[in-house]
Amino acid sequence: MDFKKAISRGMLIILLTFLISPAFANGLNGGRGLTYVKSAWNLKSGYLTLYGRSQVFGKVVSKETSAITIWNIQGALSLNYGISNHIELAISPIMYQDTQRGEKKYMMPGDLYLGLKFGSYNIKGSSMTWGISLDTRFPTAKESNVPFEPYSSESIEWGFTGMLTYSQDPLYPDESLNVDFNIGYLNHNDVNHELWLPNDNLKIRPNAMAQQILYGLGVKIPSSEFDFSIELYGNSFIQKPRKDAVHSVENYLYLTPTISYQAFSWLTFKVGGDFRISPNTDETTYQYINRYSESLPNYPGWRINFGVNFLLLPTSAYRAKDKDVLIRKAESRRELFEQIIREQRATESAEEELDRIKAERRKAERELERLRRILEGDTKKNKPEKETPPLY
Repeated sequence: MDFKKAISRGMLIILLTFLISPAFANGLNGGRGLTYVKSAWNLKSGYLTLYGRSQVFGKVVSKETSAITIWNIQGALSLNYGISNHIELAISPIMYQDTQRGEKKYMMPGDLYLGLKFGSYNIKGSSMTWGISLDTRFPTAKESNVPFEPYSSESIEWGFTGMLTYSQDPLYPDESLNVDFNIGYLNHNDVNHELWLPNDNLKIRPNAMAQQILYGLGVKIPSSEFDFSIELYGNSFIQKPRKDAVHSVENYLYLTPTISYQAFSWLTFKVGGDFRISPNTDETTYQYINRYSESLPNYPGWRINFGVNFLLLPTSAYRAKDKDVLIRKAESRRELFEQIIREQRATESAEEELDRIKAERRKAERELERLRRILEGDTKKNKPEKETPPLY
Protein backbone atom coordinates (compact mmCIF):
# COMPACT_ATOMS: atom_id res chain seq x y z
CA MET A 1 0.00 0.00 0.00
CA ASP A 2 2.84 2.36 0.91
CA PHE A 3 4.53 1.46 -2.37
CA LYS A 4 1.39 2.42 -4.32
CA LYS A 5 1.17 5.72 -2.44
CA ALA A 6 4.80 6.46 -3.27
CA ILE A 7 4.16 5.77 -6.96
CA SER A 8 1.07 8.00 -6.92
CA ARG A 9 2.98 10.84 -5.32
CA GLY A 10 5.81 10.41 -7.79
CA MET A 11 3.43 10.54 -10.74
CA LEU A 12 1.82 13.69 -9.31
CA ILE A 13 5.21 15.38 -9.01
CA ILE A 14 6.09 14.44 -12.60
CA LEU A 15 2.73 15.74 -13.83
CA LEU A 16 3.22 19.05 -12.03
CA THR A 17 6.74 19.28 -13.37
CA PHE A 18 5.57 19.14 -16.97
CA LEU A 19 2.31 21.06 -16.68
CA ILE A 20 3.02 23.91 -14.27
CA SER A 21 5.54 26.75 -14.38
CA PRO A 22 5.99 30.51 -14.46
CA ALA A 23 5.02 32.35 -17.63
CA PHE A 24 7.81 32.93 -20.10
CA ALA A 25 8.76 35.32 -22.89
CA ASN A 26 5.90 37.67 -22.06
CA GLY A 27 7.04 39.64 -19.02
CA LEU A 28 4.50 38.07 -16.66
CA ASN A 29 6.88 37.87 -13.71
CA GLY A 30 4.78 38.38 -10.59
CA GLY A 31 6.13 37.89 -7.09
CA ARG A 32 9.83 38.74 -7.11
CA GLY A 33 12.05 39.47 -10.08
CA LEU A 34 12.27 42.07 -12.82
CA THR A 35 9.97 42.68 -15.77
CA TYR A 36 11.36 39.83 -17.88
CA VAL A 37 14.33 38.36 -16.00
CA LYS A 38 13.34 36.06 -13.15
CA SER A 39 14.88 36.17 -9.68
CA ALA A 40 16.08 32.99 -8.00
CA TRP A 41 14.42 34.27 -4.80
CA ASN A 42 10.90 32.99 -4.12
CA LEU A 43 7.98 34.47 -2.24
CA LYS A 44 7.89 33.49 1.40
CA SER A 45 5.49 30.73 2.44
CA GLY A 46 1.91 32.00 2.71
CA TYR A 47 2.50 35.21 0.75
CA LEU A 48 0.17 36.06 -2.15
CA THR A 49 0.76 38.81 -4.73
CA LEU A 50 -1.21 40.13 -7.69
CA TYR A 51 0.72 41.80 -10.51
CA GLY A 52 -1.01 43.69 -13.32
CA ARG A 53 0.94 44.71 -16.40
CA SER A 54 0.27 46.51 -19.70
CA GLN A 55 2.50 46.82 -22.78
CA VAL A 56 1.91 49.47 -25.45
CA PHE A 57 3.36 49.94 -28.93
CA GLY A 58 2.03 52.14 -31.73
CA LYS A 59 3.19 53.37 -35.12
CA VAL A 60 1.70 55.37 -37.99
CA VAL A 61 1.98 53.58 -41.33
CA SER A 62 1.14 54.85 -44.80
CA LYS A 63 -1.48 53.23 -46.99
CA GLU A 64 -2.27 53.96 -50.65
CA THR A 65 -4.44 57.01 -49.98
CA SER A 66 -4.14 57.56 -46.23
CA ALA A 67 -2.23 56.79 -43.06
CA ILE A 68 -3.34 54.62 -40.14
CA THR A 69 -2.00 53.90 -36.67
CA ILE A 70 -1.14 50.31 -35.85
CA TRP A 71 -1.45 49.53 -32.14
CA ASN A 72 -0.19 46.52 -30.24
CA ILE A 73 -1.47 46.53 -26.65
CA GLN A 74 -1.40 43.64 -24.23
CA GLY A 75 -2.78 43.47 -20.68
CA ALA A 76 -2.05 40.60 -18.30
CA LEU A 77 -2.30 39.53 -14.66
CA SER A 78 -0.09 37.28 -12.56
CA LEU A 79 -1.22 35.72 -9.27
CA ASN A 80 1.71 34.30 -7.29
CA TYR A 81 1.51 32.26 -4.09
CA GLY A 82 4.30 30.96 -1.85
CA ILE A 83 3.41 27.33 -1.19
CA SER A 84 6.58 27.03 0.88
CA ASN A 85 9.78 29.02 1.20
CA HIS A 86 11.15 27.12 -1.81
CA ILE A 87 8.05 26.49 -3.97
CA GLU A 88 5.99 29.20 -5.67
CA LEU A 89 2.84 28.80 -7.76
CA ALA A 90 1.89 31.29 -10.51
CA ILE A 91 -1.33 31.71 -12.51
CA SER A 92 -0.92 34.26 -15.31
CA PRO A 93 -3.73 34.91 -17.81
CA ILE A 94 -3.45 37.39 -20.68
CA MET A 95 -6.60 39.50 -20.36
CA TYR A 96 -6.37 41.59 -23.55
CA GLN A 97 -4.40 41.28 -26.79
CA ASP A 98 -4.47 43.32 -30.00
CA THR A 99 -4.48 41.06 -33.06
CA GLN A 100 -4.77 43.48 -36.05
CA ARG A 101 -7.33 41.04 -37.51
CA GLY A 102 -11.10 40.93 -37.97
CA GLU A 103 -13.58 43.68 -37.16
CA LYS A 104 -12.59 44.07 -33.50
CA LYS A 105 -8.84 43.68 -34.10
CA TYR A 106 -8.39 42.38 -30.55
CA MET A 107 -9.28 39.37 -28.42
CA MET A 108 -10.27 38.81 -24.79
CA PRO A 109 -8.95 36.76 -23.08
CA GLY A 110 -5.64 35.53 -24.41
CA ASP A 111 -3.55 32.51 -23.45
CA LEU A 112 -3.16 31.14 -19.93
CA TYR A 113 0.21 30.52 -18.26
CA LEU A 114 0.64 28.33 -15.19
CA GLY A 115 3.81 28.11 -13.19
CA LEU A 116 5.75 26.23 -10.55
CA LYS A 117 9.05 27.69 -9.40
CA PHE A 118 11.63 26.08 -7.13
CA GLY A 119 13.96 28.73 -5.74
CA SER A 120 15.64 30.51 -2.80
CA TYR A 121 18.39 27.88 -2.65
CA ASN A 122 21.50 29.61 -1.35
CA ILE A 123 24.89 28.25 -2.39
CA LYS A 124 26.71 27.57 0.87
CA GLY A 125 29.36 30.11 1.72
CA SER A 126 28.51 32.51 -1.12
CA SER A 127 26.20 35.34 -2.15
CA MET A 128 24.66 33.22 -4.92
CA THR A 129 21.13 31.82 -4.95
CA TRP A 130 19.72 29.45 -7.56
CA GLY A 131 16.36 28.16 -8.71
CA ILE A 132 14.51 26.53 -11.60
CA SER A 133 11.09 27.11 -13.13
CA LEU A 134 9.07 24.82 -15.40
CA ASP A 135 7.21 26.55 -18.19
CA THR A 136 3.79 25.87 -19.74
CA ARG A 137 1.39 27.85 -21.94
CA PHE A 138 -2.20 26.79 -22.55
CA PRO A 139 -3.74 28.06 -25.85
CA THR A 140 -6.98 29.44 -24.39
CA ALA A 141 -7.09 32.38 -26.83
CA LYS A 142 -9.21 32.31 -29.98
CA GLU A 143 -6.17 33.15 -32.10
CA SER A 144 -2.45 32.48 -32.07
CA ASN A 145 0.44 33.46 -34.35
CA VAL A 146 -0.24 37.11 -33.41
CA PRO A 147 1.68 39.89 -35.23
CA PHE A 148 4.30 41.83 -33.21
CA GLU A 149 4.31 39.14 -30.49
CA PRO A 150 6.63 36.15 -29.94
CA TYR A 151 5.52 33.06 -31.84
CA SER A 152 2.81 30.94 -30.20
CA SER A 153 1.26 27.74 -31.52
CA GLU A 154 -2.18 26.13 -31.25
CA SER A 155 -0.92 23.48 -28.81
CA ILE A 156 0.33 23.32 -25.22
CA GLU A 157 3.87 24.69 -25.08
CA TRP A 158 6.38 23.77 -22.38
CA GLY A 159 9.90 24.55 -21.24
CA PHE A 160 12.10 25.35 -18.26
CA THR A 161 14.30 28.18 -17.00
CA GLY A 162 17.38 28.07 -14.77
CA MET A 163 17.92 31.10 -12.53
CA LEU A 164 21.03 32.34 -10.73
CA THR A 165 21.00 35.47 -8.55
CA TYR A 166 23.89 37.32 -6.92
CA SER A 167 22.84 39.36 -3.88
CA GLN A 168 25.30 41.79 -2.35
CA ASP A 169 23.67 41.09 1.04
CA PRO A 170 21.94 37.67 1.03
CA LEU A 171 20.35 38.44 4.42
CA TYR A 172 18.43 41.38 2.91
CA PRO A 173 18.43 40.87 -0.88
CA ASP A 174 15.65 43.41 -1.51
CA GLU A 175 17.73 46.15 0.11
CA SER A 176 20.97 45.48 -1.78
CA LEU A 177 22.35 45.16 -5.29
CA ASN A 178 21.07 42.10 -7.17
CA VAL A 179 22.25 40.56 -10.44
CA ASP A 180 19.97 37.95 -12.06
CA PHE A 181 20.88 35.53 -14.85
CA ASN A 182 18.41 33.28 -16.70
CA ILE A 183 18.83 30.57 -19.31
CA GLY A 184 15.86 28.57 -20.54
CA TYR A 185 14.44 26.23 -23.17
CA LEU A 186 11.03 26.49 -24.89
CA ASN A 187 9.36 23.78 -26.99
CA HIS A 188 6.37 24.97 -29.05
CA ASN A 189 5.06 21.42 -29.53
CA ASP A 190 3.57 22.42 -32.88
CA VAL A 191 4.24 19.42 -35.13
CA ASN A 192 0.99 18.15 -36.71
CA HIS A 193 -0.96 21.03 -35.13
CA GLU A 194 -2.60 23.45 -37.55
CA LEU A 195 -1.22 26.99 -37.53
CA TRP A 196 -3.71 29.79 -37.00
CA LEU A 197 -4.21 31.57 -40.35
CA PRO A 198 -6.57 34.39 -41.45
CA ASN A 199 -7.98 32.09 -44.16
CA ASP A 200 -9.94 29.28 -42.51
CA ASN A 201 -9.77 27.21 -45.69
CA LEU A 202 -5.99 26.86 -45.44
CA LYS A 203 -4.67 23.97 -43.35
CA ILE A 204 -0.96 24.43 -42.69
CA ARG A 205 0.94 22.14 -40.29
CA PRO A 206 4.61 22.42 -39.30
CA ASN A 207 6.74 19.41 -40.15
CA ALA A 208 9.46 20.28 -37.62
CA MET A 209 9.16 21.15 -33.93
CA ALA A 210 9.84 24.86 -33.27
CA GLN A 211 12.25 25.25 -30.35
CA GLN A 212 14.22 28.11 -28.88
CA ILE A 213 16.64 29.14 -26.15
CA LEU A 214 15.62 32.06 -23.92
CA TYR A 215 18.17 34.08 -21.96
CA GLY A 216 18.32 37.19 -19.81
CA LEU A 217 20.58 39.26 -17.57
CA GLY A 218 19.25 41.87 -15.15
CA VAL A 219 20.61 44.24 -12.50
CA LYS A 220 18.54 45.87 -9.76
CA ILE A 221 19.84 48.84 -7.74
CA PRO A 222 17.62 49.78 -4.77
CA SER A 223 17.50 53.24 -3.20
CA SER A 224 15.59 54.89 -0.36
CA GLU A 225 12.39 55.41 -2.38
CA PHE A 226 12.92 53.95 -5.86
CA ASP A 227 14.43 50.81 -7.34
CA PHE A 228 16.28 51.08 -10.65
CA SER A 229 16.82 48.09 -12.90
CA ILE A 230 18.06 47.29 -16.37
CA GLU A 231 17.59 44.04 -18.29
CA LEU A 232 18.99 42.45 -21.42
CA TYR A 233 16.90 39.56 -22.69
CA GLY A 234 16.36 37.70 -25.94
CA ASN A 235 15.95 34.39 -27.73
CA SER A 236 17.73 32.12 -30.18
CA PHE A 237 15.74 29.63 -32.24
CA ILE A 238 17.07 26.07 -32.35
CA GLN A 239 14.41 25.20 -34.94
CA LYS A 240 12.47 28.10 -36.47
CA PRO A 241 8.74 27.99 -37.29
CA ARG A 242 7.52 27.93 -40.89
CA LYS A 243 8.61 31.16 -42.56
CA ASP A 244 5.75 31.09 -45.07
CA ALA A 245 3.00 31.11 -42.42
CA VAL A 246 4.40 32.63 -39.19
CA HIS A 247 4.96 36.31 -38.38
CA SER A 248 7.73 36.07 -35.76
CA VAL A 249 10.53 33.76 -36.90
CA GLU A 250 13.54 35.98 -36.17
CA ASN A 251 15.74 36.09 -33.08
CA TYR A 252 15.30 39.20 -30.94
CA LEU A 253 17.27 41.09 -28.28
CA TYR A 254 15.83 43.83 -26.06
CA LEU A 255 17.16 46.30 -23.49
CA THR A 256 14.68 47.24 -20.75
CA PRO A 257 15.32 49.97 -18.14
CA THR A 258 12.69 50.18 -15.38
CA ILE A 259 11.90 52.36 -12.36
CA SER A 260 9.88 50.95 -9.44
CA TYR A 261 8.25 53.02 -6.69
CA GLN A 262 7.04 51.46 -3.46
CA ALA A 263 4.12 53.57 -2.32
CA PHE A 264 3.34 51.27 0.61
CA SER A 265 4.72 48.02 1.95
CA TRP A 266 1.96 46.26 -0.01
CA LEU A 267 1.86 48.40 -3.19
CA THR A 268 4.54 48.95 -5.86
CA PHE A 269 4.33 50.77 -9.20
CA LYS A 270 6.59 50.06 -12.19
CA VAL A 271 7.23 51.87 -15.46
CA GLY A 272 9.79 50.93 -18.08
CA GLY A 273 10.57 50.70 -21.76
CA ASP A 274 11.64 47.94 -24.14
CA PHE A 275 14.16 48.93 -26.80
CA ARG A 276 15.02 46.39 -29.48
CA ILE A 277 18.73 46.28 -30.27
CA SER A 278 18.60 43.29 -32.62
CA PRO A 279 18.57 43.97 -36.41
CA ASN A 280 15.38 45.10 -38.11
CA THR A 281 15.17 42.03 -40.32
CA ASP A 282 12.12 40.23 -41.71
CA GLU A 283 12.53 36.57 -42.68
CA THR A 284 8.83 35.84 -43.21
CA THR A 285 7.88 35.15 -46.85
CA TYR A 286 4.14 35.96 -46.37
CA GLN A 287 2.88 33.18 -48.61
CA TYR A 288 -0.08 32.35 -46.35
CA ILE A 289 -0.36 35.45 -44.12
CA ASN A 290 -0.71 39.19 -44.72
CA ARG A 291 2.00 41.80 -44.38
CA TYR A 292 0.69 44.99 -42.80
CA SER A 293 3.44 47.35 -43.93
CA GLU A 294 7.02 47.12 -45.14
CA SER A 295 7.94 49.72 -42.52
CA LEU A 296 6.73 47.49 -39.67
CA PRO A 297 9.08 44.83 -38.28
CA ASN A 298 7.85 41.57 -36.78
CA TYR A 299 8.99 42.72 -33.32
CA PRO A 300 8.30 46.28 -32.08
CA GLY A 301 11.28 48.61 -32.10
CA TRP A 302 10.10 50.03 -28.77
CA ARG A 303 7.42 49.34 -26.20
CA ILE A 304 6.25 50.99 -22.97
CA ASN A 305 5.50 48.87 -19.88
CA PHE A 306 3.27 49.80 -16.95
CA GLY A 307 2.85 47.57 -13.91
CA VAL A 308 1.43 47.52 -10.39
CA ASN A 309 2.12 44.86 -7.77
CA PHE A 310 -0.20 44.22 -4.79
CA LEU A 311 0.72 42.17 -1.73
CA LEU A 312 -2.59 40.47 -0.87
CA LEU A 313 -1.42 38.13 1.90
CA PRO A 314 -0.61 38.31 4.74
CA THR A 315 -3.05 41.04 5.70
CA SER A 316 -0.73 42.14 8.50
CA ALA A 317 1.34 43.91 5.83
CA TYR A 318 -1.36 46.59 5.55
CA ARG A 319 -0.82 47.76 9.12
CA ALA A 320 2.88 47.04 9.48
CA LYS A 321 5.15 49.71 10.97
CA ASP A 322 8.93 50.02 10.98
CA LYS A 323 9.13 48.19 14.30
CA ASP A 324 6.87 45.39 13.09
CA VAL A 325 8.87 44.92 9.92
CA LEU A 326 12.16 44.61 11.80
CA ILE A 327 10.66 42.21 14.34
CA ARG A 328 9.30 40.06 11.53
CA LYS A 329 12.68 40.12 9.80
CA ALA A 330 14.42 39.05 13.01
CA GLU A 331 11.98 36.19 13.48
CA SER A 332 12.32 35.03 9.88
CA ARG A 333 16.12 34.94 10.23
CA ARG A 334 16.15 32.93 13.47
CA GLU A 335 16.48 29.67 11.56
CA LEU A 336 19.38 31.10 9.56
CA PHE A 337 21.21 32.21 12.70
CA GLU A 338 20.74 28.76 14.25
CA GLN A 339 22.17 27.20 11.12
CA ILE A 340 25.18 29.52 11.34
CA ILE A 341 25.84 28.36 14.90
CA ARG A 342 25.60 24.71 13.85
CA GLU A 343 27.98 25.33 10.98
CA GLN A 344 30.40 27.06 13.33
CA ARG A 345 30.55 24.01 15.58
CA ALA A 346 30.98 21.66 12.62
CA THR A 347 33.66 23.64 10.77
CA GLU A 348 35.90 25.12 13.46
CA SER A 349 38.97 23.84 11.62
CA ALA A 350 38.13 25.64 8.36
CA GLU A 351 39.33 29.25 8.37
CA GLU A 352 37.26 30.32 5.38
CA GLU A 353 34.08 28.96 6.92
CA LEU A 354 34.87 30.66 10.22
CA ASP A 355 35.39 34.00 8.48
CA ARG A 356 32.04 33.66 6.73
CA ILE A 357 30.27 32.72 9.96
CA LYS A 358 31.80 35.68 11.78
CA ALA A 359 30.64 38.01 9.01
CA GLU A 360 27.11 36.62 9.21
CA ARG A 361 27.10 37.03 12.99
CA ARG A 362 28.18 40.65 12.64
CA LYS A 363 25.22 41.21 10.31
CA ALA A 364 22.94 39.61 12.88
CA GLU A 365 24.32 41.86 15.61
CA ARG A 366 23.70 44.94 13.46
CA GLU A 367 20.11 43.85 12.90
CA LEU A 368 19.54 43.23 16.61
CA GLU A 369 21.04 46.64 17.40
CA ARG A 370 18.64 48.33 14.95
CA LEU A 371 15.75 46.49 16.53
CA ARG A 372 16.86 47.48 20.04
CA ARG A 373 17.06 51.17 19.11
CA ILE A 374 13.55 51.13 17.65
CA LEU A 375 12.12 49.32 20.67
CA GLU A 376 13.70 51.96 22.91
CA GLY A 377 11.94 54.69 20.93
CA ASP A 378 15.10 56.06 19.37
CA THR A 379 13.50 56.49 15.93
CA LYS A 380 13.78 60.29 15.86
CA LYS A 381 17.57 60.19 15.66
CA ASN A 382 17.61 57.80 12.73
CA LYS A 383 15.71 58.21 9.44
CA PRO A 384 13.71 55.01 8.82
CA GLU A 385 15.07 52.85 6.09
CA LYS A 386 13.05 52.11 2.97
CA GLU A 387 10.34 49.66 3.97
CA THR A 388 10.78 46.62 1.82
CA PRO A 389 7.79 44.40 1.04
CA PRO A 390 8.23 41.11 2.92
CA LEU A 391 8.40 39.03 -0.25
CA TYR A 392 11.08 36.60 0.82
